[in-house]
Amino acid sequence: MFENIKEVFRMFFKSRLAVAAVLMTVLFGVLLWRVFYLQIVKGEKYQDNYTLKIVKERTLNSTRGNIYDRNGELLAYNELAYSITIEDNGSYSSTDKKNESLNAEIAQVITALEKNGDAITDDFKIDRTGEGTYEFNVTGTSLKRFLADVYGESSYDDLGMNKKLGYDTSQATVDQVMDYLRNDCYGIDDSYSDEMAFKITIVRFAMAQNAYQKYIATTIATNVSEESVAYISEHAQELQGVEVMDDTIRKYNNSEYFASILGYTGKISSEEYAKLSETDDSYTTNDVVGKGGIEQYMDSYLKGEKGYEKLYVDYLGKAIEVIDRKESKAGNNLYLSLDSDLQIAVYNLLEQEIAGIVYSNIDNPSSDIPIPITDVYFALINNNVIDLSHFDSTDASTAEQSVSAIFSARQDVVKSQLREQLTGNTPTDFKDLSEEEQDYFTYIIRRLRKNNILADSNIDTSDEVYQQWQQGECSPKDYLNHAIAQNWIDITQFTVDEKYSDSTEIYDALCNYILEELFYEIDFSKIIYEYLITGGQISGTQLCLILFDQGVLPYNEEEIAALNNGSVTAVSFLKEKIQNLEITPAQLALDPCSGSCVVTNTKTGEVLALVTYPGYDSNRLANNVDTEYFNSLQDDKSLPQYNYATQQETAPGSTFKMVTSTAGLAEGSITIGERIRDLGVYENVSNHPKCWIFSSNGGTHGEINVSEALRDSCNYYFYEVGYRLATNNYSTAYNDSLGIEKLQKYASLFGLNERTGIEIEEAAPQIANEFPVMAAIGQSNNNYTTVQLARYVTAVANEGTVYQYTLLNRLEDSDGNVLQTFEPQVRNQIDVLDTEEWNAIHSGMRMVVENTKEFDGFPIEAAGKTGTAQQNLKRPNHALFVGYAPYDDPEISIATRIAYGYTSHNAAKLARNVFAYYFNVENEDELLNGQAANGNSSSNEISD
Repeated sequence: MFENIKEVFRMFFKSRLAVAAVLMTVLFGVLLWRVFYLQIVKGEKYQDNYTLKIVKERTLNSTRGNIYDRNGELLAYNELAYSITIEDNGSYSSTDKKNESLNAEIAQVITALEKNGDAITDDFKIDRTGEGTYEFNVTGTSLKRFLADVYGESSYDDLGMNKKLGYDTSQATVDQVMDYLRNDCYGIDDSYSDEMAFKITIVRFAMAQNAYQKYIATTIATNVSEESVAYISEHAQELQGVEVMDDTIRKYNNSEYFASILGYTGKISSEEYAKLSETDDSYTTNDVVGKGGIEQYMDSYLKGEKGYEKLYVDYLGKAIEVIDRKESKAGNNLYLSLDSDLQIAVYNLLEQEIAGIVYSNIDNPSSDIPIPITDVYFALINNNVIDLSHFDSTDASTAEQSVSAIFSARQDVVKSQLREQLTGNTPTDFKDLSEEEQDYFTYIIRRLRKNNILADSNIDTSDEVYQQWQQGECSPKDYLNHAIAQNWIDITQFTVDEKYSDSTEIYDALCNYILEELFYEIDFSKIIYEYLITGGQISGTQLCLILFDQGVLPYNEEEIAALNNGSVTAVSFLKEKIQNLEITPAQLALDPCSGSCVVTNTKTGEVLALVTYPGYDSNRLANNVDTEYFNSLQDDKSLPQYNYATQQETAPGSTFKMVTSTAGLAEGSITIGERIRDLGVYENVSNHPKCWIFSSNGGTHGEINVSEALRDSCNYYFYEVGYRLATNNYSTAYNDSLGIEKLQKYASLFGLNERTGIEIEEAAPQIANEFPVMAAIGQSNNNYTTVQLARYVTAVANEGTVYQYTLLNRLEDSDGNVLQTFEPQVRNQIDVLDTEEWNAIHSGMRMVVENTKEFDGFPIEAAGKTGTAQQNLKRPNHALFVGYAPYDDPEISIATRIAYGYTSHNAAKLARNVFAYYFNVENEDELLNGQAANGNSSSNEISD
């Protein structure tokens, strides 16, 4: 038996086929077991390992710290919101497929967002106009940086002639940029409308700033609606890389009053990223940062610290499991030195005072510079209170249609006149044109120069024809033809598609550009409207009715009927609306329409209010910029984004005379008891300047001392002080440099030689460097901001302590722990005067207030100095006042300026009302809601 079995095995193994069969069977069995083990026994584990092989790290943004006033009133905070982000995490077989897929997905998201009333984030440097054209919305360095980003260069200097594109990329036009991005970069085909293609370009360009790194999300919309959130969630499978993220948006309370101080937040620009990342590598190209003001200055303290989470994602980039997480840390909370209630009250008092000045000077024959009512009518159009674009809409009102018809008829006539002057056989010299035609051609030439078509760098100003044009002895036709002949005209700036063989064809193309493009610009149309209004073809009543039609004023059937039947005139109607602040000075942008006021604690140097008028709504610029609103701010002639308290510089006028008094007393040029006789005309210098009272009525102030000179604001007295400083008290010959040197020395002691230290943008001061006699009364080229005058008068009030200002109070962490405190530091102490000399200056300032009618009966003893500054003979003077109260123990100081405010008495009245509010000596409601016109002076008084 055993031998038989042995023989079977021997025979089996002698067969190669049999051995192979056994081997195959064994191997197959092993394979089956391995498959069973992997699929069944260890299947779940290995499936996880296969799926979870992509690790993504996602940044967790921190919550920005709040900003409060000194009393804990909330000024800036965060509100929970949703954002939509997109990542390029797809795999594509070609660039064309990538473009096709991404563009379609972005278009789908944009369509859904807009259907739900949301919009994409737009910080693109190009705008699309209502006419479908494109224009850059940045200039200078920002435009250069943008062009470098567009063409993929690290620096603008690397741009240049691109042979493939056929043009110099450093000088690329907006149309060339759009064509390059749409077609060469992103392959956005013609199946999309131009508007949609533009929006896709915005998103694609934003994604490009993240260099298309996988898993780097780009925020394409913020603060979206619940409907948009639902749409994105429901379509998550088809919208690859698109997610809804929990987010916050920045909000501002009472933003109009604090916008110029706080600034706002927005997506970081490439320039900001390059600068900030040099010192802080936590910044990314998708961050939100402070844009101006305290938000920008304190950004590193407010922004907090980012967290992160590491997670597994599938091949579509969808999150599956979080494997590690570090929570973000909230930003610190900041408290300012400002008192928000005082800030708001001063703003309202300032607006009320300015409105009163405008009201008092409308059609006022006793005013030195009256405001014609036709200027008020035109201001409604000129400053875009009335929307001209609505005149041609299908729902235009009867009044709008009527005005539009009048304009259209006149527009045809004007165009015919211009064509005749440009192409006719008998062109007219500029000086012989009507005033209206001169305005049209002035606008045309100015625009040609601004657009670099008639480039200043090309013009030979010594050219004979150019000189004739400057003198008005050349026609527009002859001037432009000569400019072409001299190669001053760069036709490539307005056409790139055609080539012209001779100067005649170039001139024809230029005329076509003028008559078909410049002629239809809104600012050109406004010139036509201005002449229609001043000529009476368009009435004030029509414009007043349009204010109701367009919702500028709330619908009021009674008032509309009164305007229609003539029982109320347009003049009285508008004056009442101005008086009641239903139409504000900022809306009209006439003189005056702006002002500023700074209130300081004289004992501590704390800035309690820093007000600029007008303000703006920073909520509409924060997070996702309201482009239409932003553009309206840029076009607003009252310049609401300009901080008049810290950036506007004018001569200080007579408010400078305390500096001159200090210099005279300290240098021994005068004493507190010495009396100088005012002779009316100062004969010691060649320009023979006059005292204001001599110019006013031929009188003089007689013999006066320094206190009385301040009281009377006697120019003659301070001319003499300036002269003595320049002659070493008559011991040497008159030396202009010596006098200026001494005035500069004492102005510098008061801090007028440098910025105040506030943490927001501030213009540098200018102490006069010529003509000491004129500089002594605050003229020459003295120029200071309101906040600089505030620091100066604070030092006068407290007898010589000059503070380095700060707008900050303290910094706390999110748990309320104080991290850092801020307080004004003493810059220097003025110790050149003794107590009696300080008293002499203070006494003079007290007498100023006692002799200023606006303070009649005021229960708080105050001191101050009025000042006027003439900048333009055709415009009113700037009105200034600096002062403090109470007189015996100063608590606060004030500096205020109303640009083109006619007389310093208007600034004094504002100061009086601020004192009344601060010391609570009058009913607050009556003070803040009084009629705007009450008590305002209508004449251009010069008493200082």
